[in-house]
Amino acid sequence: MKLLIQGGRVIDPASKTDRIADVAIAAGRIVGIGPVSADFSPDRVIDARGLVVAPGLVDLAVRLREPGHEHEGMLESEMAAAVAGGVTSLACPPDTDPVLDEPGLVEMLKFRAEKLHQARVFPIGALTRGLQGESLTEMAELTEAGCVAFGQADVPLLNTQVLQRALLYAATFGYTVWLRPDDYHLGQGVAASGALATRLGLSGVPVAAETIALHTIFELVRNTGCRVHLSRISSAAGVALVRQAKAEGLPITCDVSVNSLHLCDTDIGYFDSRARLTPPLRQSSDRDALSAALADGTIDALVSDHTPVDEDAKMLPFASAEPGATGVELLLSLALKWGETLGAPGLGRALAVLSSEPARVLGAALGTLQASIGKLSVGGVADLCLFDPRGAWSVTPETLHSQGKHTPFAGYELPGRVRCTVVGGQIAYQGDGAAGRPGA
Repeated sequence: MKLLIQGGRVIDPASKTDRIADVAIAAGRIVGIGPVSADFSPDRVIDARGLVVAPGLVDLAVRLREPGHEHEGMLESEMAAAVAGGVTSLACPPDTDPVLDEPGLVEMLKFRAEKLHQARVFPIGALTRGLQGESLTEMAELTEAGCVAFGQADVPLLNTQVLQRALLYAATFGYTVWLRPDDYHLGQGVAASGALATRLGLSGVPVAAETIALHTIFELVRNTGCRVHLSRISSAAGVALVRQAKAEGLPITCDVSVNSLHLCDTDIGYFDSRARLTPPLRQSSDRDALSAALADGTIDALVSDHTPVDEDAKMLPFASAEPGATGVELLLSLALKWGETLGAPGLGRALAVLSSEPARVLGAALGTLQASIGKLSVGGVADLCLFDPRGAWSVTPETLHSQGKHTPFAGYELPGRVRCTVVGGQIAYQGDGAAGRPGA
């Protein structure tokens, strides 16, 4: 298909582009940004006046729930949710059932995803077999099968010697290890330690659960030289340690979830299980530190931490409820809401932490797509998100495509409506307000 997107505000943080322009697409690639050649004859024209034309969003934390958790989310529903949220590339953790520790499982997941012709899926392979922390997986074989990095999802690795061996091996072959900093023994609670958890009688998770793990990881990075991505930093103290490590020159990147960026422990309210999350929501001072760190680049990327949970597992007493919330459809809107607090540069920075910056985290693991993902460039693959920055919408179960309907943002009025998502030059999602017509 030849596609022409006319009159939109093209914003590409990677090239610092922000102007009104047309975008011409042919054979799955962008063939022009700006004045379109007179001999370009599109099959379809999209009127993008009043819309922002941005790179397709890159989300580094999306649980697709397949295989093993189909009662909480089917691949079809969660991929549909991704493109409805403007996400064209996503990384999925290895904590499926069975765990993504065998090449055949990774290949099957990618095959199933590709058949849907929606978002691009980049699996994170298991660092240890079964995520049990005892023996390393065959990282080379998993890489050949399509894994872009290796991690433990939310399962802490107790044996520091195994972690050291994993980082040494990964460093030898240039693999990146993704870790959520969490001390196993200190991280067994259900809410952040503090006055609210004490008042509600909920078992607490101290900030030390994150900082102790960070100290261990940084020491091992110094010894091994392995590139590590830190998933879902949650505290001001954690941010300070990351800032110091980056200043030292350690090869680390990190992300924060939309939940921790916008919410704090008081949003638990009266035992609202929709706010039962991992990591737990911390105090407002932590939230403010996370926001500042995302703005100044200490935190590289913003993620949805999309974890659909079914009704039976969520509507339980707070401490018994399964942690997690749907989020991939809210990612863009919550980023825009955060960007509004930054003033004039807010829109560009909000899009950067959803596109060029997470793509940089994935880096060379993207292979030939590295030059295209998270950016708009002539000759690059045509992955785009068209959204109305002034279009508001209410978060309700009916507005969500995901099979998981539970989110702490239920009832919120959010800015930014995705009108159209293009993946590989094909329209993967088209909502209301994206006027299209056949080409001349």
